[in-house]
Amino acid sequence: MWHILVKGGWMMIPIVLCSLVAVAIIIDRLFYFWRVGKKNRAEEVIELVRKGRVQEAIRIIDDAEETGNSAPVMKVLYAGITHAFEPEGAMETAAVSEVSGMKRGLAALDTIITLSPLLGLLGTIIGMINAFNVMAASGLGQPHAVTGGVAEALVCTAAGIFVAVVALIPYNYFLARIERETDLIETAATRLELALGAPADALRRPLIESRQADLHGSRRGVSA
Repeated sequence: MWHILVKGGWMMIPIVLCSLVAVAIIIDRLFYFWRVGKKNRAEEVIELVRKGRVQEAIRIIDDAEETGNSAPVMKVLYAGITHAFEPEGAMETAAVSEVSGMKRGLAALDTIITLSPLLGLLGTIIGMINAFNVMAASGLGQPHAVTGGVAEALVCTAAGIFVAVVALIPYNYFLARIERETDLIETAATRLELALGAPADALRRPLIESRQADLHGSRRGVSA
């Protein structure tokens, strides 16, 4: 295998470097999404906030942060809970930050997917030029030298396409995971906004009912 790669010429060096960077990014993102995919307690946090037990909800998020299992949705909920007077803006800012974190390294991976086949094609063209130079120098009396050079040149194209194909599959998987996590964040943020309004409504409701009762009593006194 190594012998075949060496035959690809010096253009194999950037292709190998691209493959190493791609592998590093893929491993990093797989570990990240594996950690994010663990069971989060967003539903429990929202339910506690709805019941007015805000401190317990914050404690759950802090515990998840300390154990390293804090999902992006939990961090967004924490921003909304700790900024109860303006939860929408706080959660929007936190969500943008978390989505940017999920996309870390994907721009480089996308570049590698596009660049690797082009590097392979460039290496093949360089190899073809060298093969024709051999043909010009030795004539047609040595066809094996020409065909051997062409075969070696095609190694670059094969290597570049291989790197792109291997990187493309996890890249699309990561994009799908980001889409799913983004939908989860949007849903949880909307539910938390409603939950944050629930305690206030619960406090206002007895006052409204008392005021309506007083107004009804005063009307009865006037009619009497």
